[in-house]
Amino acid sequence: MKIAWGITGAGHLLKESVDVLTELALEHEVTVLLSGAGEEVLKMYGLFERVESVTGGYYRELVRGDDQKFSYPLTGRFSLGKYDLLIVSPTTANTAAKIVSGIADTLITNAVAQAGKGRIKTYIVPVDVEAGDVETVLPSKLELTLCQKCETCKAAAACPANAITPGVEINLLQCEGCGACQLACPFNAVTGGKKITIHMRDVDIQNTRKLREFEGIRVLKRPDEINIH
Repeated sequence: MKIAWGITGAGHLLKESVDVLTELALEHEVTVLLSGAGEEVLKMYGLFERVESVTGGYYRELVRGDDQKFSYPLTGRFSLGKYDLLIVSPTTANTAAKIVSGIADTLITNAVAQAGKGRIKTYIVPVDVEAGDVETVLPSKLELTLCQKCETCKAAAACPANAITPGVEINLLQCEGCGACQLACPFNAVTGGKKITIHMRDVDIQNTRKLREFEGIRVLKRPDEINIH
């Protein structure tokens, strides 16, 4: 089966999405589509190399939004019916809002639009599904209350991407999510995988409900609900 998997810039459900993606890639041809934010977030959480490792070859490409310019030529495969399934997981509130508004100005939203035109089944896993609060996991974070502002910051010295400004912050756009800083800091001032609670906005919940009304689109709550049989 030929599957296209789109990843947008959400940390919530990201690892779970990558777990299912890598499992499917063992038996199927999977093309990975990355929005610019999706690529950045994969690197922040140390998951980019896992995703990259399952690609390589025709219909197993790693397709970056920035490389597709403004016309997104690869999405023509969808209108031609070249894929059996499109999965977008995780799907940010921004991407969901664009889809329900008929906007197709990114690699992922253009893929969804073209999949609809090619009558290709689409699974979408939004990060905003139900009203209320949800727990999500943060990437690496410098805890300033624990930071001792050492003259030589061991965490910064251990960082291969030079992403840490000692005593100030971690530049997540440079961070590779390797976790070396967490191991190096003797004061546990660098954390990773910290859970926080965020509140779902009504507008985002409403957009998820609208997605369910689209022909050819199935909305799932979690990546592990994906069933291609």
